[in-house]
Amino acid sequence: MCGRFALFRWTPAFAAIRGFPADQLPHWSISPHSQVLLLRNVEGEREFTRARWGLTPPWLTDLTKTPAQARAETLAEQPMFREAFRLRRGLLPANGFYEWRGSARKRPFWMSGDAAPLLHFAALWEAYPVEGCVYLSVAVVTQAAASQRRPLILDEAGQAAWLAADTAPGDLQALLASPQPVLRERVLANLINDPKLDAPECLTPA
Repeated sequence: MCGRFALFRWTPAFAAIRGFPADQLPHWSISPHSQVLLLRNVEGEREFTRARWGLTPPWLTDLTKTPAQARAETLAEQPMFREAFRLRRGLLPANGFYEWRGSARKRPFWMSGDAAPLLHFAALWEAYPVEGCVYLSVAVVTQAAASQRRPLILDEAGQAAWLAADTAPGDLQALLASPQPVLRERVLANLINDPKLDAPECLTPA
């Protein structure tokens, strides 16, 4: 399951998108409950904003139960996700994500794009009020899978359809099952297992 990802490199064109924070720092280990960069359609234009990774609908009273992932095969029916799926879709940009494999001793792997330097994960977002302020929260959509639940990665056409407010429900369902890109994988040293480490050393190869 996608529990950590990274965003440490981007292009000038990417940074020129409306709302890109001037103080955005590179991160090699982004985990649930962190602030992430969310890309949305706002008044017909793509716009960045920051959001907390952990979906928090306004009706949720227990803030310890904020899911970081939404399963592609059930999100259209689940009360936690179905309205956001219909109305509040976004993208989380990333250079790649981490995956742990094995039974007795899990080994970390770095998963990144084979061609594009940036991946875009399908996501759902919600706004929630706290003491007179409104904050955004987000969950990553994960692919239906028997073992590893990877983030749902969208190509350029898929990104446009996912963000568009007028995309038909059937087309959204098709996106949830869209073919996924070929990923590069690299086995890593165990430095990434330290949740406090957020530095290039996270990608130290084994």
